[in-house]
Amino acid sequence: MAGEAGADAARRAADLAARASYGRLLSLLARDWRDLAAAEDALAEAFRLALDHWPSDGVPARPEAWLLTAARRQLIDGRRRQSIRAAAEPTLALLAEQDAREDGAAFPDERLKLLFVCAHPAIDAASRAPLMLQVVLGLDAARIAQAFLTSPAALGQRLVRAKAKIRDAGIAFVIPERAELPGRLDAVLQAIYAAYGSGWDDIAGADPRRHGLAEEAIWLARLVIQLLPEEPEARGLLALMLHGEARRGARRAADGAFVPLAEQDTTRWSTPLIQEAEAELARAARHATLGPFQLEAAIQSVHAARAVTGRTDATALARLYEGLARLAPTTGVLVSRAAALAEASGAETGLAALAALPAGDVLSYQPFWALKAHLLRRSGQDEAAREAYGRAIGLSSDPAVRNFLMQASQRATD
Repeated sequence: MAGEAGADAARRAADLAARASYGRLLSLLARDWRDLAAAEDALAEAFRLALDHWPSDGVPARPEAWLLTAARRQLIDGRRRQSIRAAAEPTLALLAEQDAREDGAAFPDERLKLLFVCAHPAIDAASRAPLMLQVVLGLDAARIAQAFLTSPAALGQRLVRAKAKIRDAGIAFVIPERAELPGRLDAVLQAIYAAYGSGWDDIAGADPRRHGLAEEAIWLARLVIQLLPEEPEARGLLALMLHGEARRGARRAADGAFVPLAEQDTTRWSTPLIQEAEAELARAARHATLGPFQLEAAIQSVHAARAVTGRTDATALARLYEGLARLAPTTGVLVSRAAALAEASGAETGLAALAALPAGDVLSYQPFWALKAHLLRRSGQDEAAREAYGRAIGLSSDPAVRNFLMQASQRATD
């Protein structure tokens, strides 16, 4: 029994370390060894060793330090020792002064540096944000592929090529010169937002791999603002995420049921977070340079105004989405634009906007089918609505959302 208890304690400690520190540990190893694939392998082996040793030896006082030491030993003593060290020597000279604190009492946080490394212009543009999500925030290929609407196999191949590019090009793991930052910023912000979205989707906390991702993304956005306080899009992104966090507590009813935005109780929204979001959006507006994240934050600001006015300005939302669609015509934005047009001009207008989207882009995109079902039902096309609801239900991973859609489909039948 004691053995089982020890194994359970070891697994819990390893899970906690993975959630809290995976990105930081991987960043430290990758910074020093210049080989992301090797660093990932070493860290994975360190976690395996922890599960072997901690049940009998006890969980160490500083699990992060133990894991970092074990991973470094794997890099030094493993079968690839000579090739790894030979590859590392030319680039170690480019590193900033090594952190002298090896006991784990305090770790230097290299994640911001690694984000900008992954945005290096030598890396394929389409690979930069996914690479950041994997190596800095620890998301798996399947989850990243879902965020970027691609297949896990295709994304996996892209990530392998990107890591090889970093290793073979000897890209320095340091924050680039200030003149280089603007060219890399967009990919960094996109990755942070994708991480936030992954944490936002897991509102029930059912996936331990996404635990704390939303908070981590907000923290990283604050770091970017510290580095680049004059960049309005960084402030726009922070404002966008803060507006989202302000409504977190209202997204589920007391029984766990899904509550759509239009039906949320505004008294459950966080006034301090909304105020901070509005302040960041105002600071961004001072620079008179409009970008997609500022527009998305402005859209959320219109929704937040319902807490004061009791209504949502549908016309303002439609106009903002028109502007956003011109700057960033992604599938998600275009579907949201259709929803805004439906609220401002009627269900038929929204359906026409949905019909204009390429079929291949929306085939497996759950929000498209959920919105289409809703608009078909509003326009009296109940049979078509039930079919669309079926597609949306099949594509929903959140049980609460599935139940909500199943109830809506049933109402279309009644």
